[in-house]
Amino acid sequence: MRRQEPGETTPRQPTVAEARARDKARRAREEQARLAAEQAEKDEARRRTRRKAMIGTVAVVGVVGLVALGYAALSSDEVQATCIDPETEVVVDDSYCTTGSPSGGGMFIYAGSSYRYYYGGNTGAVGTKVSGGTVVTPKGATITTKSGTTIQRGGFGSKISGSTGS
Repeated sequence: MRRQEPGETTPRQPTVAEARARDKARRAREEQARLAAEQAEKDEARRRTRRKAMIGTVAVVGVVGLVALGYAALSSDEVQATCIDPETEVVVDDSYCTTGSPSGGGMFIYAGSSYRYYYGGNTGAVGTKVSGGTVVTPKGATITTKSGTTIQRGGFGSKISGSTGS
């Protein structure tokens, strides 16, 4: 059968080896198609999850930005300093902190005792205990005492000690 005539020649039956090879190739193509479909599903699920995560992240960053902006807008750059006895955290007269010999950082020694400024927080009249503030000097804020004395002027970290406010 060297020459075959179209329409007259009948194809021969494939051998067992040829049938197995064709079946094996068909199964391999089907498996590749199945794996490609699974991978496409996984990629789509990953894309949806990533998109949701990105939207959530953007929302969180936006909310945090709004909160920070609101805090910055509402926060005061003015802090009130109150003279206290650091051992008992009780408010004393401002003159205890403004007289005597300075030993640095808003702490002065008067009659053998050390007195400090207490910044911010809940402070009351002389003799009451302070809460909610700190003894650490806030940076960049204008600090005044109850009597109106400016201890520090805010802005660019400048510090002016002992100037009186009017």
